[in-house]
Amino acid sequence: MEDNRKYIIQGLFVLTALIFLIKLFYLQVIDEGYESAAANNAIEEVVQIPYRGQMYDRNGQLIVYNTPVYDLYMTPKKARVADTLRFCELLGISRHQFDSLSNAARAYSKVKPSLFLRQLSVEDFARIQDSMVDFPGFTFETNAFRTYTSTSMANTLGYVAEISPKQLEAQEELGETYYRQGDYIGKSGLEKQYEDIVRGQRGLKYILKDVKGVVKGSWRNGEKDIAPIAGKALYTSIDLEIQQYADSLFQHKSGSLVAIEPSTGEILAIVSAPSYDPKLLSGREYSKNYGRLAMDPLKPLINRALQGFYRPGSTFKLIQALVALQEGVINPGTYYSHGGAPMKCHNHPVFSGVHGAIQNSCNPYFYFVFRKFLNENNQPTPFKNAAVGLKKWVEYVAKFGIGQKLGVDLPYEAKGKLPDVTYYNKVYGGENTWKFSNIYSLSIGEGELLISPIKIANLAATIANRGWYITPHVVRGIGSPTGQPLPEFQKKHEVGIDRRHFDPIVEGMQGAVDRGTVAGRARIPDIVVCGKTGTSQNKRGEDNSIFICFAPRDNPKIAVACIVDNAGFGGRAAAPIATFVIEKYLKRIIAPSRKAYEKLVMETDYIKNIPKPLPPVVKPGKDSTRKAPAPPKPTTVKPLIAEKTGTRSSSSDTRQ
Repeated sequence: MEDNRKYIIQGLFVLTALIFLIKLFYLQVIDEGYESAAANNAIEEVVQIPYRGQMYDRNGQLIVYNTPVYDLYMTPKKARVADTLRFCELLGISRHQFDSLSNAARAYSKVKPSLFLRQLSVEDFARIQDSMVDFPGFTFETNAFRTYTSTSMANTLGYVAEISPKQLEAQEELGETYYRQGDYIGKSGLEKQYEDIVRGQRGLKYILKDVKGVVKGSWRNGEKDIAPIAGKALYTSIDLEIQQYADSLFQHKSGSLVAIEPSTGEILAIVSAPSYDPKLLSGREYSKNYGRLAMDPLKPLINRALQGFYRPGSTFKLIQALVALQEGVINPGTYYSHGGAPMKCHNHPVFSGVHGAIQNSCNPYFYFVFRKFLNENNQPTPFKNAAVGLKKWVEYVAKFGIGQKLGVDLPYEAKGKLPDVTYYNKVYGGENTWKFSNIYSLSIGEGELLISPIKIANLAATIANRGWYITPHVVRGIGSPTGQPLPEFQKKHEVGIDRRHFDPIVEGMQGAVDRGTVAGRARIPDIVVCGKTGTSQNKRGEDNSIFICFAPRDNPKIAVACIVDNAGFGGRAAAPIATFVIEKYLKRIIAPSRKAYEKLVMETDYIKNIPKPLPPVVKPGKDSTRKAPAPPKPTTVKPLIAEKTGTRSSSSDTRQ
């Protein structure tokens, strides 16, 4: 009996041991889940950030590339810092910074890794990586910061910066998980516009560590690793040599220049001045530099080419003439005397033809053209005539892209303003309250009309093409030099004007350069330039100088719009800058006979003409102490415009 009991007990022990052995075999050999769960204590999952796509100019010259760096992440729940002083000395930070960074990490999440210190150089990483085993909970991730081969195009290229809490919340609402706290994201320019293309795809690397945190190599020889995929390169239409040359012409000046290849809509150069060195917003000094740039009264962070609001001045007469010709309001030989017009003209005789009116930029001529367009609509009252005529006029003008976004491949493009019937009904208190005499300043591109430089350049390209344009764009290829741009940048947009009506316009523009308002300042040896001056009114200070042009006259290769703030008459400042850019692009050199003039243009200072900001108005009883403003949101530059609308008839209306 006792022997049987002994055998039973021994059998139970053997059976139990056998069960344990079978279970252990299953867990260690068959079931990989147990191995993975156990390995979690020794395996670290490291996110690998891909390099952002590089950027090139139209000739394959590198503009933006990546410099490798290391970012240090902290997981608060795992973090252990026994010797804070040594830790701070190792990383070159103060105790205050350590506390601040640690608190920020805990506020974000106690269990998720968040950025602790960014952009440690390769040398710094090599110096400290062995010592970091004494501080569990801190991990390194490879990253890169943007590096630039030139100081040009800061507003066009844009910059990357840490993703904001608001952007992270928006991502979570969409159910996406790509970005984490501390990640970089494109904030402006091409970096923002093409973020999904240039950011690439993240990878994952599994690192095996011992109990002391010492790296022992890749887990399973890296078979589970996912390699990062670098972002696609952007091949831009920018001619970097021309871009840098245009920037040099804008020394000591505020304003913008846009040069377009008319046949493709490709932007060859785009200047927003004053600007800044793009490397200022790429690196560990980003916050300090951004704050300084944001406080600059000249607003270098604003892309004037897309966000600047300007009255087009006399450059708008080109649209005015085309619309009137298309509607049959005038014909190429129509002429008007100067009598009866409330605005003055220049010292030229009365002449016949549209081309002469454009050549000499005759204000009375376009006053009468606009009046006839608005008043001859067979309506019972001048109020009804003006409303019907303006509605038809706005439909024509809008086809040139005025008063709407063109769809340029850069963020924050401004619509501008194209005043319509609804607008004037609101301004004057209802229908039948306004007529032509209230809005006649529109006839010469003044009043409430506001246009950005990119649209003025697009107008030049449209006339160069004799009636159509392709949406201006900066990127001509994605992923390779031969990669196709997006479909929207291959479509022709017709403006609804017959090709024949462009002949007198082009004739007048050539005459303006050879014999008219430019008076030879825009003439280039051996190149026929067609251009038009403009002077845009300001509420304070000198007027803005504007010039648009294209060249050559036949089969044009380049169209340019140039605006110089507070520089006065259009032919004085803007015209020579625009035509020097044309000469440089078409010939690659400046004629020796024009070198002295080129030097003068570069050295002329118009920044001094810009009015200083008005002092703040402090209400009585309020604290006059002003806090430093927060960094500005993307906005528009609004050169101060006239108080009301077109009844103004001051002497400034007589300029180009």
